[in-house]
Parts: sequence; C-alpha cells; structure tokens
Amino acid sequence: MAVVSALWRHPIKGFTAQPLDRVDLAAGGWFPGDRLFAVEDGPSGFDPAAPAFVSKTRFTVLARLPQVARVVARFEDAARTLHLAAPDRPDLTCAVDDPGDRARLEAWLTDLLGEDVTGPLRLISAEGLDHRFMDDMAGRVSILNLASVRDLETRLGAPVDPRRFRANVWVEGWPAWIENDAAGQTLSLGAARLTAVKPIVRCAATHVHPDRGERDLDLVPELFRLYGHRWCGLYARIDADGPLAVGDPVQP
Repeated sequence: MAVVSALWRHPIKGFTAQPLDRVDLAAGGWFPGDRLFAVEDGPSGFDPAAPAFVSKTRFTVLARLPQVARVVARFEDAARTLHLAAPDRPDLTCAVDDPGDRARLEAWLTDLLGEDVTGPLRLISAEGLDHRFMDDMAGRVSILNLASVRDLETRLGAPVDPRRFRANVWVEGWPAWIENDAAGQTLSLGAARLTAVKPIVRCAATHVHPDRGERDLDLVPELFRLYGHRWCGLYARIDADGPLAVGDPVQP
C-alpha cells in the first residue's frame, strides 16, 4: 500500500520547505499555510481586494534568485511569527502583524540578496483570502511520487533531492510515473478525498540545490530528453475534509 512519507509547506513563496507531521485538509481549500506569504521584488500588482494570479517573476523565487534556497524559513501559526535563518547572518524573527518587524525582515533580505534584486522588497500576505501565491492556481495540493524521482535519478546517473520539486505531499509506494495519467481520478489521502487535476510542469527552480542555493542540475531539459515531457508531480484539489499525517495510506 502507498503511504504518505512526508508533508511540507512553503510559508513564503520561493523559500525553503517546512516539514509537518500532520495537517487538516479542508474541502475547496489550499494546503494549510503553503505559499501564504511572498516577497515582492518591486511592485507586483497584487491587490488583496481582488486577488489574482501574479507571475513568479515578480517575487524573490529560486528560478530567479537561487541563493534564496540558503534561507531557512519557518512560520509559527499560533505566535504568528516568521523565523528566517541563513549562513553568516543573524537569525530573524518577524511578527507578521507588526509593520516594524516586517520592515526589518525586508531589510534583512535586501542585505542578503544584495544587487541581485531590483526592489524594493516587500512582504505580502494572502491570509484570509481564497488565494495563495502559486505558479498554477490549480495547485491546491502538490503531490510527489518518490518512485518517479528515483527513476529520474537512475536515468540521470546523479542524485536528485526530492525537495527540489517543492511538493506538499511525498508518496511512497506508487509505481514510477503513474501520476502522469491520474488526471480526473479520485485520491484518498488519509481521511481526505481529493481529485487529481494535472501533472506539474517543472521550471528552473528545480535546477537549484535545496541547501547550497546554486544551480547544479538542468533538470527541466533533462526531463524532456529522458521522458519527452517536463512533468514531475501532480496537482490535486480537495473535495472532502480530513486529517492527513505522515504514515497515512494513499489510494489508489
């Protein structure tokens, strides 16, 4: 039987993943706390009164700024604080409701990223909105089949860290690449019910080593060379509420 081997959220779009033990999925909702915040690199045009898709190029993301991977980001829901850490930098704690703290976070990132940003940097939030800072608005939950990653490793002849694919749910026990033909199927993840929407088309963010913050693998062209597509992972929508924890069964 296939099982959930890991759960992840990315509190700030483009920044590191935060591991979780369990989440509560809500019908019609998003993966809890995922891509809840973003950092604009200059005005993005995002309007919280009329939230709509904004291209990743307007934000500090790995596809543009690989060094962002060196920033470890965590969000504490109850305390409503973001914690950032990076090599050779003092750790930073930001109370997201405090304008002064948000300004300190923006200054901290500006100092870290230096001349690679155009700025000004500004932390923005989708809290309280039916919106997340996704590359594809179908991406309510992203699922990664670890067997597919291992098959890619074998054909590529190089290790591939699954964190490169920035998915919410890692699944162990599916056949490799079965997710490519799953669109429209019903999935049971723990007690929740989801519908597979479509495979995830990958971008240059996967080229970045998730710890070193440097481009070291050209995975997008390699996916196309090896398989004739640029997919790795699956988007799904949540149809029925339910808790989901590491170790829970996944069907089919």
